[in-house]
Amino acid sequence: MNNQTAIEHFWQTYLATLPSDVEPTPPEPWIFGDSPRLADELATLIMAGTKTATCAALWEYEADGEPLPQPGQLGILQDGAGRPLAVVQTVEVQIKPYDQVDAAFAYEEGEGDRSLAYWREAHRRFFTRTLAVIDREFDETMPLVCERFRVLYRRPDAIYDQP
Repeated sequence: MNNQTAIEHFWQTYLATLPSDVEPTPPEPWIFGDSPRLADELATLIMAGTKTATCAALWEYEADGEPLPQPGQLGILQDGAGRPLAVVQTVEVQIKPYDQVDAAFAYEEGEGDRSLAYWREAHRRFFTRTLAVIDREFDETMPLVCERFRVLYRRPDAIYDQP
């Protein structure tokens, strides 16, 4: 089964759990990170309930011509191989500079030891790597799209333990 077929099947399975007036078209896929390995690691954190927030550089949205996420927006979380795992919903979006991200948000991102110090170092490395693709450089004051989300539905056979 290819990824698009898997997504369609997953979405139909999810729709069967809801009232019949829900939009029948699957939402956009959500693949976290910039590699299959990182996508798997972050998906594991999400499926375990550890990761409930994420961020991206506003500059990447602008470079790609992508609209910003909106509260209420749905997505289909995928693993590093593109397999659907869960339906997620954006609950909050804020734009704030990298250097103004606080310890609470870093904790909700759920990575490493969940400290602000860990978050800053890991995200400095991540943005240094990913911003190079759009000819930008990491900057402590760069704007981030900080998003909180929740899992609405998990694929019944997707089992993830606390990492």
